Amino acid sequence: MGGHDSPYHPTSKPSHNNTTTILKKNTYTFALIISLCTFFYLLGSWQNRVDGPVLGPATLTFLRATNLTGAAPLDFSAHHGAVTRPGSGSGSGQVARTRTYRSCGPEKSEYTPCEDPKRSLRFPRDRLVYRERHCPGKAELLKCRVPAPYGYKNPFKWPVSREYAWYNNVPHKDLTVEKAVQNWIRFEGDRFKFPGGGTMFPNGADSYIDDIAKLINLEDGSIRTAIDTGCGVASWGAYLLSRNILPMSFAPRDTHEAQVQFALERGVPALIGVIASKRLPYPSRAFDMAHCSRCLIPWDQYGKIDISPQPINNYSLDGLYLIEVDRVLRPGGYWILSGPPIRWQKYWKGWERSKEDLNAEQTRIEKVAKSLCWNKVIEKGDIAIWQKPINHLNCKLTHKVKSTTPFCHSQDPDRAWYTNLETCLTPLPEVSENQEIAGGKLAKWPERLNATPPRIKNGLIKGITKEIFKENTKLWKRRVSYYKTVNNQLNQEGRYRNILDMNADLGGFAAALISDPLWVMNVVPVEAKVNTLGAIYERGLIGTYQSWCEAMSTYPRTYDLIHADSIFTLYKNRILRPEGSVIFRDDVDVLVKVKKITDALRWDSQIVDHEDGPLVREKLLFAVKTYWTAPKSEEN
Repeated sequence: MGGHDSPYHPTSKPSHNNTTTILKKNTYTFALIISLCTFFYLLGSWQNRVDGPVLGPATLTFLRATNLTGAAPLDFSAHHGAVTRPGSGSGSGQVARTRTYRSCGPEKSEYTPCEDPKRSLRFPRDRLVYRERHCPGKAELLKCRVPAPYGYKNPFKWPVSREYAWYNNVPHKDLTVEKAVQNWIRFEGDRFKFPGGGTMFPNGADSYIDDIAKLINLEDGSIRTAIDTGCGVASWGAYLLSRNILPMSFAPRDTHEAQVQFALERGVPALIGVIASKRLPYPSRAFDMAHCSRCLIPWDQYGKIDISPQPINNYSLDGLYLIEVDRVLRPGGYWILSGPPIRWQKYWKGWERSKEDLNAEQTRIEKVAKSLCWNKVIEKGDIAIWQKPINHLNCKLTHKVKSTTPFCHSQDPDRAWYTNLETCLTPLPEVSENQEIAGGKLAKWPERLNATPPRIKNGLIKGITKEIFKENTKLWKRRVSYYKTVNNQLNQEGRYRNILDMNADLGGFAAALISDPLWVMNVVPVEAKVNTLGAIYERGLIGTYQSWCEAMSTYPRTYDLIHADSIFTLYKNRILRPEGSVIFRDDVDVLVKVKKITDALRWDSQIVDHEDGPLVREKLLFAVKTYWTAPKSEEN
C-alpha cells in the first residue's frame, strides 16, 4: 500500500513557550475586567502562533491537522457562505456545495495530455512531428483525478531506486524482452531490476562512463550539467549522479513503452521529449556535455543545401538537430556519440547496414561538426567526442571565407517554447580575445552553485543584480529552513527524491536543498517577466520552460514534492505521487481559493503563517495527496 506506518499531517503545530504577563488584580471591578481581557488576548495569541509544526510519516490514513495544544488550525477563510438563489436547483437559502472531482478510469493511469498516443496520430509522421507536444483543446480537457495503477507502492528510496522499481508502478514488461540482450531491464518477481546496461555499454553504464572519463575530465567539477538525448531507461544519467554530474534525460513516448517513466521511477531527472521541428525547452549555453548512445537521431539530416564551390562528395549540408545541440551546449562543451555510425568497420553487419552507407553518414556528421566550428577531440573504440569552441572569433573569420552554416540574426537564443528549429548557427556572446570564454567563465562545481551567474554579472537579466542574487540565496536558505520545521519529512533522508519547483526564479529553493539526496526540476514559466533559466543552469542546476496553461511533458506520479511559489494549476494532481506533498506560497486570499480546490481533490491541507509571522499577507499552504489507486481488475 502506501508503505508507511504512522499518520501524516500536512502540519502539526507544537506549542511555543511564551511568557504572559498578567496585571495584578486590584479592588476595582474595572481594573479586573482589563486584566482578564489582557490575559485572554495574550493566551489566544500564544496558542495560535506558528513557528514549528512537525509532520509525521505519510500513511494511507490522513488526520485533520490540529495544534498539539488542542487549539484549532489557522483559519483564513471568510465565514459567510454563498447562498443559492431560490429556484436555482440547489435548494432555496442553502449554502452552495463544495465541488469535488471524480476519479478517471484505470485506463487513464498513464495519461500524458500533451503526448497522447491517440491524438498524436492526427499529426505528420515526417521528422517525428507527431511525437512532439500536441495538447488537448478545451473540449478534450480531462476533468477527473488520474488514478495510480492497482497495487501501486511508494518507489524505492535512492540509491536503491537506481537499481529497482516496483512492477505495479510501471506494469510494462515489453522492454525486458525487447532489450534483454542489451541488459537494460529485467523482471524479477514483483519488481524490475536495472543492471545498468545499454546498447553500447553491455558492461554497464558505470564502466562506460569510466571509459569516457579516460578521454575527458569528469572529476574536476568543470562538467556539471549533461543532456542525454534518446535516453532509454536513463542508466547513463543514473550513474552520472554519483559523480556530481546532474543529467537531463529525454526520450519520446514511443514504441519503447514507458522508458521515461522508468527513468523517473528510478529517481533520475527526465522529461518526455523529442528533437523534431521545435527547439528543445532549454536556454542556450545550458549544458556542459551532451550525449547520444545509439539514440538513432539522424544527426546528418535536414537543413540547408551545401552551395560551396567544392562540396565534399556532393553531400547536402544538413545537420539541423546537431545545430540544436550546439545551441544548448556551453562554450567549450562536449558532444559524445557512440553507436551508429561510430566504429562502423566493426559493427556494420550487426547494424544490418552497408559499409558505404555508414561511412557516408559519418562523413556527413563530421562535415556538420566542422561547419559548427567544433573540434574533434578523439575517436577511440566505440566513442567519439567533439568540443564546441569557447568563443566564435575564429569561427566568424572562417565563415567569411567559406560558404557554410550561417549565423542566426533574428531569434532570441534562449527562446525555446514552441520555437521552430533554424538552420543557422546560434552566435556566442562577443569576446575581445581568443582565450576569452564567451558569456563569462563559470566557477567549478560546487563553488559554481553560489557564485554569481555570468548572465547576472553581465547585466543580461533585467532587474537582477549581484546583490539581489546574493540576498535571494540567503532568503531561500531561511525559507527552506522554515519549511523543514513545518514539514519535518524534508529532514528525513530519502523521503523525497523527485521535486518540482513550478516557479523557480533564480533556483534558490533548489540551491538550498543541494546537500539532500534529491533533485529539483526548476521550471521558469514562459509567462514570467524575466527569463532566468539560463542563470539557473549557470549555477549548475537543471530545469525547463513550461506554460502552466498546459500540461507538463511528464508521466503521472513523477514528483514526490511540488513547490508552487505564486503559481497554481490543477495538473499538479496528475504529476504528484500518492502521498506526495505540495507547498503553495501566495497571498492569503489566493491560498484560500487554492485550498478549496485541494479539498475538492480530496487532499489533506492546511494554511500556515509566513516565516516572518502572522502579520505578513503572504501565507503557506501545505498539502498532501491522499493514497488511492484504480480498483482491482480481473486482469490484476
